[in-house]
Amino acid sequence: MFKNAISKRAIIYPLLMLSAMWFGYFLQMQGFFQSCFGAIIPLLPEGLLGIVTSPLLHGNIDHIIGNSIPIAALMFLLYQFYPLVANKVFIIGWLATGLLVWLLPPIDIFSGEYMYTCTIGASGVVYVLAFFLFFSGVFKWNTKLLTISMLVVLYYGSLVWGMLPEELFYNMQEPSKISWQAHLSGAIVGSMIAFAFKNVGEKKKKFIWEFPNYYSEKDDKLWQEYKENHPEDFMELPYKKRDDIWDHLDELRKK
Repeated sequence: MFKNAISKRAIIYPLLMLSAMWFGYFLQMQGFFQSCFGAIIPLLPEGLLGIVTSPLLHGNIDHIIGNSIPIAALMFLLYQFYPLVANKVFIIGWLATGLLVWLLPPIDIFSGEYMYTCTIGASGVVYVLAFFLFFSGVFKWNTKLLTISMLVVLYYGSLVWGMLPEELFYNMQEPSKISWQAHLSGAIVGSMIAFAFKNVGEKKKKFIWEFPNYYSEKDDKLWQEYKENHPEDFMELPYKKRDDIWDHLDELRKK
């Protein structure tokens, strides 16, 4: 049952992403990516490479572990429940978030001074996936996809605080090393992609009897039989909800 229920892509693609991240970290440990090479450096040409490579690079073991778990979980949900748009969401989200981070001027929020920053890590992609999964379920208003939205909120709702500078909450002697710009960019991009793809893929199911001018001879026959067999319901109709009668008809229809 589970073999047919779980998509192979929902397993393979997260594993490929994790492999790429850990291979990138291995290369860093071997000295292949030193200084800011491969990172996003805002507004500088040498930082453009980071739009592609920065999600595969991390500052330390805690950094990559902290990103690996949500990447695996969110990519699984993306490819399992949004197979038609999953590749587009992932690739567009990756590149658009990196570009937006590169375009944002790295200015200290208190002093207003320009800061030379190097942004690495997959947290921007994490925010893309989390916000896409949440808002896509809301926009489609599909019961199953809304459940995924609630699941994302339950486990990753605290991500919203990462979109704000830590300096707003703590007295810090030096600027935080956490890139709130990447988090905010990922959230914006993920939300926009969810809106752009709201009419693609699985939507809220609408049953035939919900359409205007619906008529069924079978339903009409059931209705006539019900009136003949339960005349007392119609004597009390002003005091009884008609919805209760229709519920009973639905049960008869399903038999």
